[in-house]
Amino acid sequence: MTPFTVAVEGLATDVRLPDGDGPFPAVLIRTPYDRGRHGAEARGWARRGFAALVQDVRGRHASPGEWHPYENEAADGAGTARWIRGQTWTDGRLVAVGSSYAAHCALALALDAPEDARPDAVIAAVPALGTADTAREPSGVERLLARAGWWAAHGDRRDSDDSALDKALAADPGLLTHLPLTGIPARLGRSLPSWPVLWRLHERGRLLSQARHAGMPLLAVGGHHDHFTEDTVELWRRWGGPSARLLLGPWGHGLVAEPGPDAEAAHGVSLGELYVSWARRALAGELRPGRRGAVGLGGSPLWLPAGTEGEPYGPPVRLLRGAAFTADPEHPVSSADLAVPTDGQPDRCLLATPPLPRPLDVVGPAEVRLRATAHTPSADWAVRLVALTPEGVAERLAVGVVRREEPPGRDAGIAVRLGRLARRLPAGTRLRLEIAGHHFPAHARNPHTGADPVTATRLLASRREVEAGSVALRLPVLRSRPRTTDPAEEILR
Repeated sequence: MTPFTVAVEGLATDVRLPDGDGPFPAVLIRTPYDRGRHGAEARGWARRGFAALVQDVRGRHASPGEWHPYENEAADGAGTARWIRGQTWTDGRLVAVGSSYAAHCALALALDAPEDARPDAVIAAVPALGTADTAREPSGVERLLARAGWWAAHGDRRDSDDSALDKALAADPGLLTHLPLTGIPARLGRSLPSWPVLWRLHERGRLLSQARHAGMPLLAVGGHHDHFTEDTVELWRRWGGPSARLLLGPWGHGLVAEPGPDAEAAHGVSLGELYVSWARRALAGELRPGRRGAVGLGGSPLWLPAGTEGEPYGPPVRLLRGAAFTADPEHPVSSADLAVPTDGQPDRCLLATPPLPRPLDVVGPAEVRLRATAHTPSADWAVRLVALTPEGVAERLAVGVVRREEPPGRDAGIAVRLGRLARRLPAGTRLRLEIAGHHFPAHARNPHTGADPVTATRLLASRREVEAGSVALRLPVLRSRPRTTDPAEEILR
């Protein structure tokens, strides 16, 4: 194995060539998170016959220039791809690989670069598709905690400090309550000129709209507990290349199991081996056309064919308390705490189902519909679905938040999408629904005045009424024993 470092288009790039005579197919990883962290990954590719290149993106770590997230990746990737194909040790075939922001780099090269620079295959894991896509939910509600954590760790700096926000919150617990949100960097003690720019961007879906024009195979990998699950699935659905494969497991953004039932389930997949095998078949043109893939059923050891979805099922829900409640942004419902108050002024509408009489396999998108009234000109409706096991353990299943602007006091029909579930719920499980006005700090607080939550400086409490009889939970439930599959077989067909 031959390692060396070179400046490609001025950008610091580590190269590892396999042993033996070339030329070799190449793998390119472009990352803002320090190319040195990918040494083991690069060695793994090289041991399996690929020339592996890992590059610091412009303005990060050892690469010169200014760091502007999501702005230069197509052009810089194109220059790097052309350089790779001009080397004697490569056979011209190129796979763009990446996770999170690095997946954005791979997709920008595949979809935005000139035709002659585009890769021959793409592996995109937990893809961050663009600035606006990461900053807001599809409904437009701001993802405050995740973006504050990322910008504190990586924004407007050459290096990274992954624990920056945790350390800041330990020293200043009220940091994220600062108003306006654009002023958080000053309280953080750092210059972050790109922080307010982040919130001025509202256009979502640009890369998704271009995916139908893709000309190469795709392997999309995601997790049920990832912020970007819906984006990962939608990328797979829209991909216009000759083949698209999806692997969706019971994982978080780091592609490892979350605490809870998923941590005990046998969903072990060697992603590295799968990536290599898929890349070989993709470059050889051996993948069958069309969309295929596998979805892990959380709480079980099973994998289901991608595209499996249950039929709508509406378990009965009973009001526990809070048909009338006050959403007070000074005391918002916590996104981190699953405990619910049982006395005092209600801060949410709380409903629950009876214990499930039989196990349910819930696979597909879930939704809650209700009729409700807010007495403020703007209101967020945050719905959290929690599973209460027979042993009394609470587990978050899904969250959805929508923003509505209605004349104060007007009754309105509201639909809240809870995202995509893939979970086996044991018999005896009760489902708890919480309907609130906030889900903080995961999401920014709606000030209820009609002002932009990012620039608002005044907060207003919002009285709410929910028609308890109108609340309908819709779960996608498999009516019969599911057809199972082997994830490697589905990905490599």
